[in-house]
Amino acid sequence: MSSFSRVLALVVDDNHYMRVIVCTMLRAMGITHIREASDGAEALEIVRDWRPDVIICDLVMETLDGIEMTRLIRTGSDSPHPYVPIIMMTGHTDRSHVLAARDAGVNEFVAKPLTARALIDRMKSVIDNERAWVKSASYTGPDRRRRKSPDYRGPFRRASDKAENS
Repeated sequence: MSSFSRVLALVVDDNHYMRVIVCTMLRAMGITHIREASDGAEALEIVRDWRPDVIICDLVMETLDGIEMTRLIRTGSDSPHPYVPIIMMTGHTDRSHVLAARDAGVNEFVAKPLTARALIDRMKSVIDNERAWVKSASYTGPDRRRRKSPDYRGPFRRASDKAENS
């Protein structure tokens, strides 16, 4: 298992008990540098003064939800940390919510009820397997492609794709 002892984690959820559960799981992984926020607005204030290595946030929150918080972190003109990995957790796992989170720039998505294994897997993914970054007019966030398909025959639109396939 990866060593998470130096990871700085921000947990954002409007439910106090969910924050307690997530923080307990993180401590069990060896993470001791944890801060908490009860909504996206509070999280943005924390990120201005403290640069977490990962943000774990709920999707549905009052005031500022996880998707809007992610958009502000990724594309806000005053965002101090646009590349921070974001893990979105929610009980709303229908396709529309997953796509909205992905399109906002979330790195990973995890369903509630949260399990320690699922959280460890997502943490390993964002810490150990950092994906390339994409910034365009319509999207800012991690590369959505998770693997290269040798059978792909469509157009290659990125410079890195063209270099590899010429």
